[in-house]
Amino acid sequence: MNHKTFLRSKNVKRFIEEKLEDWKNKEYRKPLVLHGARQVGKTWIMKAFGRHSFESVVYINFENNERMKRSFEIDYDIRRILSDLEIESRQKIIPEQMLIIFDEIQEAPKAMTALKYFAEEAPEYYVIAAGSLLGMSLHEGTSFPVGKVDILKMYPMTFGEFLVAAGHQQLYEALQNNQLNTIATFKDQYLELLKRYYYIGGMPEAVQRYIDTDDLTQVRNIQKNLLLYYESDFSKHVPYHHLPRIQMVWNSIPAQLAKENRKFVYGIVREGSRAKDYEIAIQWLQDYGLVTLCHRVKKPGIPLIAYMEQASFKMYILDVGLLGAKADLDAKTILNGNDIFVEFKGALTEQFIAQELSAAELKLYYYSTENSSGEIDFLLQMNNGVVPIEVKAQENLKAQSLRNYCKKYTPETAIRTSMSGFRQETWMINVPLFYFLEYVKSKM
Repeated sequence: MNHKTFLRSKNVKRFIEEKLEDWKNKEYRKPLVLHGARQVGKTWIMKAFGRHSFESVVYINFENNERMKRSFEIDYDIRRILSDLEIESRQKIIPEQMLIIFDEIQEAPKAMTALKYFAEEAPEYYVIAAGSLLGMSLHEGTSFPVGKVDILKMYPMTFGEFLVAAGHQQLYEALQNNQLNTIATFKDQYLELLKRYYYIGGMPEAVQRYIDTDDLTQVRNIQKNLLLYYESDFSKHVPYHHLPRIQMVWNSIPAQLAKENRKFVYGIVREGSRAKDYEIAIQWLQDYGLVTLCHRVKKPGIPLIAYMEQASFKMYILDVGLLGAKADLDAKTILNGNDIFVEFKGALTEQFIAQELSAAELKLYYYSTENSSGEIDFLLQMNNGVVPIEVKAQENLKAQSLRNYCKKYTPETAIRTSMSGFRQETWMINVPLFYFLEYVKSKM
């Protein structure tokens, strides 16, 4: 198949738009805070939502608007603030018809606190705010308006979003509608697209550049620049004495995931190091939205969090494309058949599944015995049960760990996800990697 047939659309649609519409139509709506790491598309989606769903938009970026920062520092008189916003935007702010956007709100901590007063005194106004996850929690003397805002998380583009952006709406709809015959018929095309997603990832700028140019070298340059941007941003927010350890943890992620047992090992960060040396650094990376932790559970009981071991975890990065860039995977690997699925010891595949599950707002856990044998890659708490998931990077479908787990715990549902086609056996269901997220969502 000619890969140029992938490039059919320049309209990058984000599925989060449906959640934004749900927020708009809520009876008891509060100001909305859009959480997410930098560069996942928060500004773009807020503006697009404003254009599509409102008569007009008032957009304030506190990173480059000192005047409006000063306005919020005076007091929390919402009527005065609305008047200042009208002067700044040169338009009348009409309730129910306009969207007010506060971008980079971490630069104006008083504006964050003011969201509480919008909720209490002016609920008829549509207000949405976004900014750095890290910066929102750092300012002394101000507090996050807990209970006074709605919160929505934003992630890199899922594989489904990538399909739609690349012009394959019908292929995505087949997954979404569980059309198993169509999915089987077009398996090879799905796998080719999945390989490209492994390389390109879901950062919107990288996806758009690929759609625009069909140039993987340009995509990799964007990813490298994003990595540099994140690292330079550390120094802006992180106390100097924590910075070296944050960098060391961040740089260790490819090596952590390259191991067959992907449990986070502090000795890989630095020989002889211990958990207490890096706990704060790991929390910083979580707060920034750059890593997700998947904790071990010693028993697959309900609720899983009750059996979670805080000290044992796997660490995944924000985006599979950024992981490939951080590991310096050559662009040519994407053209080598199935090589990209087996190179890096399955790390890309497990990262992909972790990323898809995170986008579905599912908490990540894994299971292993005390001696780390018989590991189950992920456990999901769904529909009052625990679903074990084994991830296979290729068509080698020996699933001894999953089989042993099922014999011991007899789960109602067990999933193996792999490059093989969909099939249901007496003890487990094999779900193709490209179909995994839509299948899980259909069972939620």
